Formats: sequence, structure tokens, C-alpha cells
Amino acid sequence: MFENLSERLGGVFDRLTRQGALTDADVATALREVRTALLEADVSLPVAREFTKRVQAKATGQHVTKSVTPGQQVVKIVHDELIAVLQGEGPADALKIDNPPAAILMVGLQGSGKTTTTAKLAKRLKDRQGKRILLASLDTNRPAAMEQLAILAAQVGVDSLPIVAGQTAVQIAQRAKTQASMGGYDILMLDTAGRLHIDEVLMSEVQAVRDIAQPRETLLVVDGLTGQDAVNVAAQFDGQVGISGVVLTRMDGDGRGGAALSMRHVTGKPIRFVGLGEKVDALEEFDPERVAGRILGMGDIVALVEKARETFEAEQAERMAKRFAKGLFNMNDLKTQLDQMLKMGGMQGVMGMLPGMGKMQKAAAEAGMDDRMLRRQIALINSMTKKERANPDLLQASRKKRIAAGAGLEVSELNKLLKQHRQMADMMKKMGKGGAMKQALKGMMGGKTPDLANMDPAELEAAAKAMKGGMGGMPGLPRGMTLPAGLSGMMRKK
Repeated sequence: MFENLSERLGGVFDRLTRQGALTDADVATALREVRTALLEADVSLPVAREFTKRVQAKATGQHVTKSVTPGQQVVKIVHDELIAVLQGEGPADALKIDNPPAAILMVGLQGSGKTTTTAKLAKRLKDRQGKRILLASLDTNRPAAMEQLAILAAQVGVDSLPIVAGQTAVQIAQRAKTQASMGGYDILMLDTAGRLHIDEVLMSEVQAVRDIAQPRETLLVVDGLTGQDAVNVAAQFDGQVGISGVVLTRMDGDGRGGAALSMRHVTGKPIRFVGLGEKVDALEEFDPERVAGRILGMGDIVALVEKARETFEAEQAERMAKRFAKGLFNMNDLKTQLDQMLKMGGMQGVMGMLPGMGKMQKAAAEAGMDDRMLRRQIALINSMTKKERANPDLLQASRKKRIAAGAGLEVSELNKLLKQHRQMADMMKKMGKGGAMKQALKGMMGGKTPDLANMDPAELEAAAKAMKGGMGGMPGLPRGMTLPAGLSGMMRKK
């Protein structure tokens, strides 16, 4: 979503950081390009103007001109200001769901992804907070809207209000509120009807439902691809209904990301979550610091760690940690690592969250380092016998041909895989002998995740370099989680 903005800003800062000292003219020229980049990313003009004005005031101060690396200091100032724009006056509080049954009213225009987002949020609250949730569809206009929510509720493992034909939205809201109270539910989520545009009928219905439900949270679901129009929709809903937060959907698309930068500034309401796909678990909490880091190519280690911990089983991690500490690493271990990368968003997803790796995503894709490569490697490993996976040294020319044919691939691809495995196995042995593995695992499990938002660019660079060495392990990742040799090799070459 922020790829275009990230590329434009990256080009500006590359030129700045190459210079030993900056003049006011250098800063002014750079900020003109920053303003252009923001406007092209669909950020509203008032927000872009205020942003560059605040950056210029700080960038021409004494603490920049006297800095050892003034160009990097300007990057830090822009990073901080991006956080300020995305965060607004202060960080968003947690959802108010402490008074059961807490009602959450989902509002928005038709086609914004309201129903799917309702199910995604229900799954998140059920899985992460153990809440008992009842979903109710108030959409009496769109064909099969109620059935859609009922199906999604079953998929995510929560209850849905039984459908009664002929009831109005207000009657359904009243019935849902009664059932949530009598059924002992923690949360009642009401999925309201939408329209193709804001009109009096839509607003009067939502207002009537709001008065009945007395929601603790009213979340506006907005399609992130609609750009500045999304900001106008948010302002109108807030003015007539009153919203407590925003959920931006389709943030995995090819939109310009400007809506996210303008939304908080214009409405004063926090962006609570972002939808990143159609799957029921494709919903992330919106964190201004992490989004700002992604935009400026500083990566998002926190999100990477969270994804790893969600997809990595603790027992399996413990077993692998013990094997790695002994310097053991066979094809089964490599397959586990490849599967893990796919679960965490694939090659491009992981690279996008690593500091300094954003610019290398295209180069990696052009070199054939993508999810297709990972799946081909998994296919080759699946084509091996148990004995061959445990001891790849057994493979001779005839057996290599059989394995490659079984996977529908060339022997050359198998040879590349075997070379990658040897590189990773050698690293394991070296670290296991020297005790470095123990230290790495200790750091992974007990060490603090780096606070990227409060690092200056020099510290970020040092942290990135530290993560490029060794076995490709990363601070904060679960035990047994490493990066495949191909990816960690790219990091070292960089």
C-alpha cells in the first residue's frame, strides 16, 4: 500500500545521506520532493503542507546542522513526524469491551468490507482475548447479507443471531441486545447496512440502531483504495453518527496509502485496524510507529516477531532449538523453515519487514527469490525418502534425477537446494561448537525486541548489520526460527 510513497521518500533520503553537511537549500529542495511524494500518494494538501512545514522547522535547527550525520538526522525527523501525523494527539486506547455485553457497531458504505471485517475482528477478539461473541446482521437490503455473516461466524467459531425474516434493523438490534444479555456474551457485534453513498435513509437507520444498542465502540469501515473520498466519508459519519475509530480495508492493494495519513489528521479519530486480505485472519492492529518504519524502509521487526510467534508451535520450536544447539540441521529442518516463511507472508512479506531490505524486494523477485522458489524447494524435499531427508549426503546422480523428476523440476534446482542446505548446516555446526548458538537462542527468547521508533538512523543501521551476520536468526524470534540461507546471504551481500 505504501510502496510508491516509500520508493519516492527513499530516493530523496538517499541523496541527503550521501552528503557530509546540509545547507538550508538542500533541506528545502528535499522537502519539496517530500511534499510532491505525499500529494502523489493521495495525502490531502493541508496535511502535506503542515507535515513539510513542521519537518522544515526542525531540520533547519541547530541539532541538525551540528549533527555528525545531518542527512540521517533529517530521516529521523521525518520518521518522527510521520508517526505524529498517523498517531494524532495521542495513542489510541484499547477497545472498550470491559462491560459485557459490550456492543460494537460496525458502520460504513456498501462494498467497504464491513461484513468480512466484522468476522475478522470477532476472530481476533475470540482468539487473543478469549471473548464470547455474538454477531448480528442488520442488513435487510443486500441479498444474502445475513446468510453471509452467519457463514463467516461459523468459520471463525463464534455465534450468530438466528435470522427472522421481515424484521427491521431496529427490531433486530433490540433482539440481538436481549439475546446477548441472556446468553452471557462478552461482546455483541452489529453489522449495519450500507449504501453506495451517504444519504438520509442510511444515516437515520444507523442513528436509530445506535440509540437502541448504546455501543461502546462505533467502528467505521472504509475501503483504503478510495483515497481522499474515504476521508470525506469518515468526516460525514463522525458528524452525524459519531465514530470511535476507523478500520481501513484492502490495505494490501495497490492504492497509494494517503488515506491513512490524512484520516487521523482530518477526523481526529484513531485508525484501529487495517485489513490486509480476504482471509479471516488478515487483520492487523494499526500501529503508527510500525507503519512509519515500513514507509521509510526501516522495516517492522515487531510485526515479523508477532507473525513468527503466531505460526510457530512452542514444542516444535523447543525440539529444533536443541538440535540447532548441537549443530544438527537436516532437510526436515530446512523444510520446516521454508514452511514457516510461507506462513509468515512469504519471501516478499518477510523482506518487507526487515530493516533496509525494502529496496531489495524487487531485486530478489527478479533473481527468482520468491514464494514460487520456496514452494519448488519444498516440493523437492517432499520428493525425497525419509532416509535422504535425514542424510542428504547419500544422494548420488541417479537418486538426484529421481527426486527432481518426482518434483517436476530440473536437477540443477536440486543442486542449488543442496548447496543452500550445506551453507545453513555449516553455520549451525560453527555456532554449536563455539557456544554462539546458545547465546543466540538466549537472545531470541529473552532479549528485548529493538525499539526502532526511538533509534536514530545510525543505531538502526548498526542493528540491521548485527542481524545480517551469523545464522540468519533475529532478536525476538522464537527458538528454532532462522532465515533460509538464500535470504540471509542476500542480507550479508548488501
